[in-house]
Amino acid sequence: MHAPGTSEPRMEASHPCDTIAPVTDDAILAGLDPEQRAVAEALDGPVVVLAGAGSGKTRAITHRIAHGVATGRHEARRTLAVTFTTRAAGEMRLRLRDLGVEGAQVRTFHSAALRQLRYFWPRLSGGEFPELLPSKARLVAEAASRCSVPTDMATVRDLSGDVEWAKVNFLSGEEIGKRAAEVRRTLAVPPPAMAAVLDAYEQAKSARGLLDFEDVLLNTAAALDRRPDIADEIRSAYRWFTVDEFQDVNPLQRYLLRMWLGDRDDVCVVGDANQTIYTFTGATPSYLTNFRRDFPDATEVKLERCYRCTPEIVQWANGIMVDGSPSSLTLVSQRPAGPSPVIQEWSDDLEEAAQIAAAVKAHIAEGVPARDIAVLFRVNAQSEVLEEAFAEAGIPVMLRGTERFFERPEVREAVTRLRGAARAGEVSGPLGEEVRAVLSAAGWTPEPPRTAGAVRERWESLTALVSLADDLGPGLEESLPAFITELDARAAAQHAPVADGVTLATIHAAKGLEWPIVFVIGCSEGLMPLSYAESDDQIEEERRLLYVAVTRAADRLTLSWARSRHAGGRASRSLSRFLQDLRVGDVPVAGRAGIAHRGSGRRRTERKQKAPARCRVCRKGLVTAPERTLGRCSSCPSDVDEGLLESLRAWRLNLSREKSVPAYVVFTDVTLIAIAEQRPQDLDALAEIPGVGPKKLAEHGDAVIGLVLERA
Repeated sequence: MHAPGTSEPRMEASHPCDTIAPVTDDAILAGLDPEQRAVAEALDGPVVVLAGAGSGKTRAITHRIAHGVATGRHEARRTLAVTFTTRAAGEMRLRLRDLGVEGAQVRTFHSAALRQLRYFWPRLSGGEFPELLPSKARLVAEAASRCSVPTDMATVRDLSGDVEWAKVNFLSGEEIGKRAAEVRRTLAVPPPAMAAVLDAYEQAKSARGLLDFEDVLLNTAAALDRRPDIADEIRSAYRWFTVDEFQDVNPLQRYLLRMWLGDRDDVCVVGDANQTIYTFTGATPSYLTNFRRDFPDATEVKLERCYRCTPEIVQWANGIMVDGSPSSLTLVSQRPAGPSPVIQEWSDDLEEAAQIAAAVKAHIAEGVPARDIAVLFRVNAQSEVLEEAFAEAGIPVMLRGTERFFERPEVREAVTRLRGAARAGEVSGPLGEEVRAVLSAAGWTPEPPRTAGAVRERWESLTALVSLADDLGPGLEESLPAFITELDARAAAQHAPVADGVTLATIHAAKGLEWPIVFVIGCSEGLMPLSYAESDDQIEEERRLLYVAVTRAADRLTLSWARSRHAGGRASRSLSRFLQDLRVGDVPVAGRAGIAHRGSGRRRTERKQKAPARCRVCRKGLVTAPERTLGRCSSCPSDVDEGLLESLRAWRLNLSREKSVPAYVVFTDVTLIAIAEQRPQDLDALAEIPGVGPKKLAEHGDAVIGLVLERA
């Protein structure tokens, strides 16, 4: 759009330290594979890019923008690229900067619309721009209360999702129930109550002069539709459009895009129908798969070369997604061969979490950075047992959140301190050491705090800055001022650093990310697919979620499931149908040699079903994993044999040195304490202690029983 009194579009302010070097067009196209180059050279008219996981879609579309600018066929300042997350937008900005492109707009849908709406608001209303609602929850709760609808946190959260879904689909209160029935959406409350809540929410919002995020898109699109003067100005400012993750576009976003375009067709969309996992928000892949119906002359390019995953992982991904539609993609790995993915079966969720933690710790002991490992799950509730197991094992973790990294108070404080130190020249030496010195004065320590919550989150944020300094040090010539410049550029692009912790995330939060080593837990019926997924469309979305999870792994992939939720519970679960049906080549995965189904043999057949674990002192139910291992509440007195415990520790230390493995790989501290408290007299009694699985029983059982009997 144009600034007042000028004939040029307004451009984002660049950082004063930014210097963008020119890049030749030959250099822009060099290194692209044939399909990526076809995308980059398709500069005219509509273009649809069907891009598989790990196929370099961001590379293709950023090089397309750069090629268009370098050849003079596109203007950077009249280019608008939109995506769905600030992280993705930040990555595109940095890549365009490296390609010498200055002035192109790269924003989320909401950010682009908000910028335009703010600019034109005086012309539309004559008043000040309304306050934006950061969250619907407060007003939705108020509306629910007025309508005699429950206002507990869970219901309000679901109601907020239903309000958003209704608005992006242009549904009035009377239409909600009918549309929900058509798509088999379960509303938080019955349709009449939902209609009343929606109306009360809109009234409360209007009375306070507030806008929510959907209003921003609705008002911007309406302005373009109803005000020819505004439409002409915006369409003059923006000529070339790129839309990333087009499979996630909802009806409201598509409407806004059509308003931006007008009667033009200079648009490039990119997406993968196999990664459509947000239909519950109103997204639909039909706009991607039917793009050539809307634009019959569109150029279509498929990106199927996978540069992320090994051939073995790609085979599993292709085996999960079996689709013969023209828009379907079949990945072809460009990586060397690697280890085959593994399916592991465990007796219960606690054992699954403990064994995953042990495997992760072993990888870290082998030199794998914690940041290169992720554990993915279907729903947030699955993270609790994982956090517990990782805390017991002393493994640092990072929970994927939504807060912008550079807007966190501790990060803003840290950057201010670093900026002051750079100006004062207070420290000198290697960059990592400089940053450590400054942040230590702010309370950062090399060792993580043992507490959770805000203290742990602050430490993780500061550690991310330290890790970034270590990574960038040589490239920045060990310069603290250069590091500040890089931080400013990343803050402007919302390109957050990653701390050295194992990522725990839902599959939805993991979309768009990748790690060398990935564990996917809970691969059982009822969790994947979820039990409430009933329609064919819902089941297929669950299948796509597993596909997304599998394609996050670059080198190693482990899928696991547990037969029971609780220790001693009924083994009622079964392996996910998606894995039961999975075929690699012509062989069903379930029948392939080398696929490890662990924890399902001796323990399940030899142990009788037990009641939920109870404290052997007070008989109350045991809650945490350490309590279940010890067999008592943490508040109940311990009757540990200190002499036996010291003998066990000395034996474990010698064995760990002999095998060149960390001591915890032999037995954890909690397991040793449990043995020293319960003093099992034979192998059967030892096998009853959690943490002593069949393998450890066979390897170490006789030695442990010998130590116990020596103290008898």
